[in-house]
Amino acid sequence: MLDTRTTWLSDEDLATARERLPIVYVDAVPVRVDVQGMVTEVGLLLRAMPDGAISRAVVSGRVLYGERVRDALVRHLEKDLGPMALPRIPASPQPFTIVEYFPDPVVTGFHDPRQHAVSLAYIVPIDGECVPSQDALDLVWVRPEQAASVEFQGEMSGGQGRLVRSALAHCGVLP
Repeated sequence: MLDTRTTWLSDEDLATARERLPIVYVDAVPVRVDVQGMVTEVGLLLRAMPDGAISRAVVSGRVLYGERVRDALVRHLEKDLGPMALPRIPASPQPFTIVEYFPDPVVTGFHDPRQHAVSLAYIVPIDGECVPSQDALDLVWVRPEQAASVEFQGEMSGGQGRLVRSALAHCGVLP
């Protein structure tokens, strides 16, 4: 795996970059699937969001300079779900959608007050045992209809609920 320790920007450099150009991110919607590959559960993290809210969210994070998208996905999945999550990343990962986050929430409905970010969004089956770590406060596994419910949608901010509904629709399990 690529050594990313030297590719971090200082806080000051990152703030400057965020003011001047879009930042590349990955979003991963963790799912459990049955033997036919149908989504049976969706994993939702509880975390502090960029807007200061504590809300449900998917796995998300920056792609570092010189880092392959595949490696960024694995890094963020392991960081948020733990090293034994065993995510199934395909040999040639393809996003199910691309999301643009803006500081102004009315531009796309996807909001990050810190920056303009372009995120490649993936649906990732998880086979292992998950233990939320790093910034993740908790992880719940819910049925697709629960994840799409008004209750859970209300617990997500920054457009994360819309992203989860899009993922469920992409998998053919949006109620």
